[in-house]
Amino acid sequence: MRIRDHRADDEPEINLIPLIDVVLCLIIFFVITTTFESRSVLKLELPRAEGEPTQAQEKALSVLVNADGRYFVGDREALRTDVDSLKRTIAEVAGDDRGRGVLLRADARTPHQAVVTALDALGQLGFRNIAIATAPEPRAAEPAR
Repeated sequence: MRIRDHRADDEPEINLIPLIDVVLCLIIFFVITTTFESRSVLKLELPRAEGEPTQAQEKALSVLVNADGRYFVGDREALRTDVDSLKRTIAEVAGDDRGRGVLLRADARTPHQAVVTALDALGQLGFRNIAIATAPEPRAAEPAR
């Protein structure tokens, strides 16, 4: 009596479910990591000033005002442009640390009122160490000797 081996009759097949899972995880990973550089999308033209650059504080709170007058605190955008909304956003990002330095970066084309509003909100919250970021003046070509 001959016993037949049924394993030889099985057709090999490729299971696509694990492959689909891996591809989906890679897509989600790449979508999330590309949003980390969202701050680089904001193009600022800083106002010009003369003077020596100061050492940047490593843990300074960054408040950004773009040319349209919209506010960005750290990596969060304030929902509205009024003082209360900006104060809420600053308080959420900064927490209770009011001794922390603040770097205010405003576009050169920003309306003056937007910068004053940001300074007002920071002052009302108790921040005293506020620096305004500027770009150095372009050096004029020196005359040939």
